[in-house]
Amino acid sequence: MMNRSIDTIFFDVGATLRYVVEDDAFSAAADKALMELAGAREPRDVFFEKLTANWKAYRKWAKDSLLDVSEMELWLQHLLPDYPAERVAPNAARLTRLWRDHDGRRVPHDGVKETLIELKRRGYKLGIIANTITETEIPDWMCHDGVADCFKTVILSSKVRLRKPDPAIYLLASRCIGSAPENCAYVGDNPVRDVEGAVDAGYGSMVLFEDAGTADREGRAPTVTPDYRIKAIPELLDLFPPRS
Repeated sequence: MMNRSIDTIFFDVGATLRYVVEDDAFSAAADKALMELAGAREPRDVFFEKLTANWKAYRKWAKDSLLDVSEMELWLQHLLPDYPAERVAPNAARLTRLWRDHDGRRVPHDGVKETLIELKRRGYKLGIIANTITETEIPDWMCHDGVADCFKTVILSSKVRLRKPDPAIYLLASRCIGSAPENCAYVGDNPVRDVEGAVDAGYGSMVLFEDAGTADREGRAPTVTPDYRIKAIPELLDLFPPRS
């Protein structure tokens, strides 16, 4: 049973609340639209080979610096620096969404909506802390799936620049929602980034979602262990009892 002092639960989104489903037709349509929007001058294979290399270089920089940039900076400075700024800049948000769709469709895990609604009903304040390059995808999902009113605070690395596992992003989230760090729990899937960040920020509890399709992607072993481990999101209802 969870520590009764916990009154706030923050969530990761990618691989925790949602996961990627490969869809060749969906991805191909996104790739075509991305190339047209960018005004791609190279053949498809050449364009995406360059884009992927630039993306990997940006990811390494972001992980090393624990910083993220805005969508406009991402495309102008990192992903398509050799393309005309007057074309790329106004289309940065749409380019980001299409680049995300390059991987496939993102769908919620089973029981996500029902679990979030029940946790709110039980008296918990809910929030999101996510590393993401897009500023609109998560808010759009929240509205589309009818869970927007479940969350009091949404902290995205692309908006605040800070990036997990920097404890500063966790502390910013707790300040924004109005809860002391020791009264907050965090639910995430990454045994390095999510667990270490929450622990370093002094969060009262860390729950690791051990989805079969996810694994540590940080290239090193975790230095701390989570307080709880779950295999499905509805198991959170066994950990967080009604507060009233």
